[in-house]
Amino acid sequence: MRVAVLGAGYAGLTLARQLESSLPEAVDLVVVDEDASHLVQHELHRVVRRPGLAEEIVVELDDVLDRATVREATVTDVDTAAGVATLDEGGDGDDDGSGTTELSYDAGAVCLGAETNYYDLDGVEDHATPLKRLADAEAVRADFLEAVDAGTVDDPARVVVGGAGLSGVQVAGELAALARDEGARDAVEVVLLEQEDSVAPNFPENFQRAVREELDARDVRVETGRAVANADDETIAFADGSAEDYEVFVWTGGIRGADALRGERPVVRGDLRYEDGTFVVGDAGRIVDTDGEAVPASAQAAIREAGVAADNIVRLVDHELSGEGGFEPRLDGYRFDSLGWLVSVGDGAVAQVGPKVLRGRSAKALKTTVGAGYLSSVGAVENAADLVREEVGWPDEIEKAEEDGDELAVDDDR
Repeated sequence: MRVAVLGAGYAGLTLARQLESSLPEAVDLVVVDEDASHLVQHELHRVVRRPGLAEEIVVELDDVLDRATVREATVTDVDTAAGVATLDEGGDGDDDGSGTTELSYDAGAVCLGAETNYYDLDGVEDHATPLKRLADAEAVRADFLEAVDAGTVDDPARVVVGGAGLSGVQVAGELAALARDEGARDAVEVVLLEQEDSVAPNFPENFQRAVREELDARDVRVETGRAVANADDETIAFADGSAEDYEVFVWTGGIRGADALRGERPVVRGDLRYEDGTFVVGDAGRIVDTDGEAVPASAQAAIREAGVAADNIVRLVDHELSGEGGFEPRLDGYRFDSLGWLVSVGDGAVAQVGPKVLRGRSAKALKTTVGAGYLSSVGAVENAADLVREEVGWPDEIEKAEEDGDELAVDDDR
């Protein structure tokens, strides 16, 4: 019997580690990932400003998985009913020379995450850089530094970030901090666009307010109610007929399903079972929890969903191996209950814990603790320690925060 985990993001790696300790030894566990490593996605924006951090936020799967077989391949298609994944392993593949092979499984989990959604906006995908992989962060940094060199006080370079969800807020904050680090605060203008009426539009008002204040304090020009219509290599056009020139364009405007699922994010009920022996976990699907509520795409949700999916897969495997037949076992359901929200804004951060919103050094410390705690939870203890050292090891960070008035603030949602 074979169990396959397709993708090793937050959901996939967490699921694979739990299956390693729970599946019977006779079961073959296979983990497929496009580069056989795990990226701590919520820290990716940091690499734009601190390239050395890449070493801490990339974890080789062979270092944190014991019994699973890791296959480095791109999943190009999944037949969820038949239990077959098509893989491109970059070699000769099957005898037809196509470079693809098929991986069949008795139970499997699609944990392929999501891709950047450009909503078919003309020219946006061609001219904007997303922030999904290390290469994206490296490209954003290189383009930004080139723009900084060309900008002047009289004619500042304009760097535009499209989409003011948490990813957009974080990359805009890092770019503003990088401009300051480069001594080019007046030679570059960082602009954050959002088509809704507020930044972090899907979050509570007190969280939105704190995030906006952090962005304002770091000289990020925030423009809400601005829907992008199209773009070319110099100009972004808006739905209201206006336009704005730019030197760098970063796009974090939304997500779509993985290519292997034809860009769709299928709706999946609370037990995470999509079809027959196939489960869909994390951002790959649109999860509806046991209360009938839509689950937001987030790392914390993906990690906790993975625990439910692991228990359910083991339950089905045990039932199949028992040979008893009859009705399948009852599966557990996932219920979303947010632990809170965290977002970094340059050297600052905003954290929501229950009804309270924290800012300043306390929120920054919490963000670092969460990142290091996650790395430790997946067995990357050395990476966790290095991450903490990297964050704490900037001696001028507190001084910069104090210069910006970044004191502890608590905002009750009343």
